[in-house]
Amino acid sequence: MKSVRSIAPILVLCTALGARANDFYIDPVAGSDTGDGSATNPWRSLQAVFDDALIETQDWPDYPYEDGMQLVTVNAGAPVHAGDTIWLRSGYHGDLFIEHAYNVAPITLAAEPGQAPHVRSLTIQAAQNWIVRGLSISPAYAATLDSIDMVEISDHDYFGPTWDIDFGDSALFSVDDASSWGPDEWVNLASSGIYVGAARISVHDNTLRNVRFGIGVDGANASIRRNVIDGFSADGLRGLGDYDVFEYNTVMNDKIGDDFDSNHDDGFQSWSVGADGQVGTGQVTGVVLRGNLFINSTDPDDPLRNSMQGIGCFDGFFDQWIVENNVVITDHWHGISFYGMRDSRIVNNSVIDNIDGEPGPPWIMVTDHKNGTPSDNVVVRNNLAEDFQLSGNNITDDHNLEYAQAGALFVAPPFDLHLLPGAAAIDAGSGDLAPDVDIEGRGRPQGAGYDIGAYEFAVDSIFASGFESP
Repeated sequence: MKSVRSIAPILVLCTALGARANDFYIDPVAGSDTGDGSATNPWRSLQAVFDDALIETQDWPDYPYEDGMQLVTVNAGAPVHAGDTIWLRSGYHGDLFIEHAYNVAPITLAAEPGQAPHVRSLTIQAAQNWIVRGLSISPAYAATLDSIDMVEISDHDYFGPTWDIDFGDSALFSVDDASSWGPDEWVNLASSGIYVGAARISVHDNTLRNVRFGIGVDGANASIRRNVIDGFSADGLRGLGDYDVFEYNTVMNDKIGDDFDSNHDDGFQSWSVGADGQVGTGQVTGVVLRGNLFINSTDPDDPLRNSMQGIGCFDGFFDQWIVENNVVITDHWHGISFYGMRDSRIVNNSVIDNIDGEPGPPWIMVTDHKNGTPSDNVVVRNNLAEDFQLSGNNITDDHNLEYAQAGALFVAPPFDLHLLPGAAAIDAGSGDLAPDVDIEGRGRPQGAGYDIGAYEFAVDSIFASGFESP
């Protein structure tokens, strides 16, 4: 299947859509197969809405989908139109499927205010222009607990591509309480959170707990913002698509180590796949990693605590990346590591050891691709770390601070990395290619110059550990 990036968005008149926008309701407890979708006579399930052709939308004229096909209207005159909202009420909705539904403008599927819809999983395939909000998603809601992908937003090889989906403000968890879990449960029973295998997908403001993998992205032009992943046993974030943006996410509490599975856990991981299908023979282009917080473990005494690689990108090439304003707190050597990086920058990041001793302390590294090809044209500037390992052609290394005593720099290391008054990093950075704001959205510079690290010093920035994002 060819990429959908060449498919132009369909423009509609917002005023016309707003004039006819309607609300519909699904109630798995009090709904009816013969309902009209009104607040007083709701439908019983989303599946019934699709089965009964109650959504006027678009689809391909035939299958299998082929590049160049034109969408055609289906279910003309159905009650639900582009611009409408379908409200979900409390109760168990099972597995939600959105398929064969390309809308000319978004249809919203959301929890009705004050209601708590429970869902086992959500799958969106062969679809466009859907907004999904406010779900509680877990396999624990079903009669039998299985390991699944709780949310999948992806192209379909037969029915067609997916794009322009907005998924947010939802809670996902394998089980509500994993305190009794051991290594076997974290490997074999934990479900994975969100998989994105389509273009132009937005995933934001979600909380994922007690998962195997957190959020994995293969599609291009994805936006992954302000999500919290708390408790995971594989990788927190994966970004394999071009021009993806990962901003202001929090990834913390990695569980179990290499003795129990073959996955080397990362807070964020990427790798390339070439035309030959082999890992490390292609390039991943244009990714932005900005303002993310990675914490190996918030409890150093956790018996299941693992040594997480922070930002681990080992099979390049990684071209035209921006890595800025990130905080990495980890018990590993790999704080921020790129094996094969080109035409990119790593600016104003803060990296610190979670726990003294080996493994660690974590470094910021730019080095050769595994095939020996040097990294090239990379700017490493305004960063704080205990170690830097930089090699390649045209590597700019300036205004970085390699520190030995965290207590002389930070308010309360390792978890509160705001700068102390008088810290050597204050006003010691360069404004060239520096971000305009820090990790909390505070403007740069605040003083006579730009500060080094993810936090710009200001009097009001001295407070107990916390994380705010723009």
